[in-house]
Amino acid sequence: MEHQSAPSTSGSVNPEKDRTEKSAKPSKPGLKKIPPYWYPYTTMAKGRWLGREILEVVSTEFRDRSMEFYRYALESGVTTINGKVAKPDTIIRNGDRIENISHRHEPPVTSTPVRIVHHDKEREFIVIDKPGSIPVHAAGRYFRNSLVEILKNDFGFDKVYTVNRLDRLTSGLMILPLNPTLANTLTQEFVNGRVRKEYIARCKGKFPEEEVVCEEPLLTVDRQMGLNIVHPEGKHAKTIFKRIRYDENTDTSVLHCRPLTGRSHQIRVHLQYLGHPIANDPIYSDPRIWGENLGKGGIDITPSEERSAPQAPSHFQFDAASNPESISKVDVTELPQGNGGSDAAAKDGEGAAPRPKLLPRETGHDIGMGSPVPLSAEAVGIITRLRNMKDEAEDWGRWRDVVFRAKGKLTPHGYNIPLPPQNKRKRGGPAFATAEVTESTSPATLDAANPDAAESDQEPPRTNQLTLEDVAKLSITTPPVSETPTPLVESTATTPDPALPDQAPVSSGFAAPEPVFTDAASGSEEMQYCPECFVPLHPDPKPESLYIFLHALRYTTSLGCFETEMPEWASEGWEWEQ
Repeated sequence: MEHQSAPSTSGSVNPEKDRTEKSAKPSKPGLKKIPPYWYPYTTMAKGRWLGREILEVVSTEFRDRSMEFYRYALESGVTTINGKVAKPDTIIRNGDRIENISHRHEPPVTSTPVRIVHHDKEREFIVIDKPGSIPVHAAGRYFRNSLVEILKNDFGFDKVYTVNRLDRLTSGLMILPLNPTLANTLTQEFVNGRVRKEYIARCKGKFPEEEVVCEEPLLTVDRQMGLNIVHPEGKHAKTIFKRIRYDENTDTSVLHCRPLTGRSHQIRVHLQYLGHPIANDPIYSDPRIWGENLGKGGIDITPSEERSAPQAPSHFQFDAASNPESISKVDVTELPQGNGGSDAAAKDGEGAAPRPKLLPRETGHDIGMGSPVPLSAEAVGIITRLRNMKDEAEDWGRWRDVVFRAKGKLTPHGYNIPLPPQNKRKRGGPAFATAEVTESTSPATLDAANPDAAESDQEPPRTNQLTLEDVAKLSITTPPVSETPTPLVESTATTPDPALPDQAPVSSGFAAPEPVFTDAASGSEEMQYCPECFVPLHPDPKPESLYIFLHALRYTTSLGCFETEMPEWASEGWEWEQ
């Protein structure tokens, strides 16, 4: 596939591309959506899973489905360990190979296309402009809507090396080598601080006019919510901020940001610490989460063992027996406080009846299990409120997850369980991947990892993907669809070429089944659920909620200096439609 190249030391666009971009600007971005599809994956047991029951691991690592559903899915036999069907109480051991078939519901991303800023064919690298909302790697619920897969399927780049990464919600420039030698060279430049990185942000309030340097250490304390805080045991981080302008109409400031290190959420957390979080940051700038102070100056870090069982929203009326978030079917709030219920034989006193076995998620003790340091009561409260806000944004799907109770076993169409060994499976077709594809880190049941938390420091392992023949048998997968037309920019996705033998035309037989309606759990209105895996379906997000005001503007490396255009939201006089 041919790409037009910019000058070797610049990311400026050419006139032809500029004309196409101008023609696309009047239309606001919509959503790019992919109908659900069955997907098999493989992962090896991680250290934190060893010696634990698989139901406990699944219910604490992932939260998109109810605890009761996770048990139901495991009892349906969709997960195997070393080729044998796993049951909810199966213990995970060191060296275990865990395989799972799940019905993947990928979240929508923006319909704004990925743009090739520069393609150097001689030195073998590309420079791209990534829209906010697209994760770099397949992780959590994302696969085909990830940057690596988009570059493979829409642009023909079978292998790119992501030596630097951007958060899912962050837009902007990335430099992607196309061979391992250059990837290693550029990685060393990033690691050794020889790359000058420049970002643009729009933060809350009137930022100081003078240059501000923040050097607070940062620590990730919750993978699911992707929460990072300033903490003395965190990694060293340094960011230099300079105000470009203050906008009195929106009470926001546009900043030039220069991170000298590359920590997770570094600019976002440093701005929050300074009292000027990114204006539309869903994690770090909401007073409902952090209070009116918005986390300025950091939070209390005094360790606390205080936890509480998750509470259903007020409009759901559950007793202990009908609560989908309970496995034990007891009222956890009436039990004496203990160690989280992990010991099935725990007793409240001599002669007393044994306490029921409670999993950490039932008691709230799953919060902090993955943290490298003990959490404070304030941190626990923040994580709890973040979880509740995510649930609310997804229409309380976990608490409505009850339809499967009236169904038979979960049955992946077209698959025999257990899966055949990897070396006997077909490799992927052009609708997904032609060779290896990035695997989700999920070990069981359904895609449920939080998308922000999935942005880890290491590239996930690889596994095989479905072929087009597999997908045709399932009759539930279609190419991505957009609510608005894709603008005609350079190297956007094309329709399959009938002259190529490995490509198959899209047919009506790939249509996804229509959602099924039933009475909502609250009795107030009908709800939709997936007829394949019975997951409650929630409303699509608004396109403007899929990105934050943070953009990677310019990188200066040994390969040259590359930059994108300034984002629209950074322009003078820009009006924020909140």
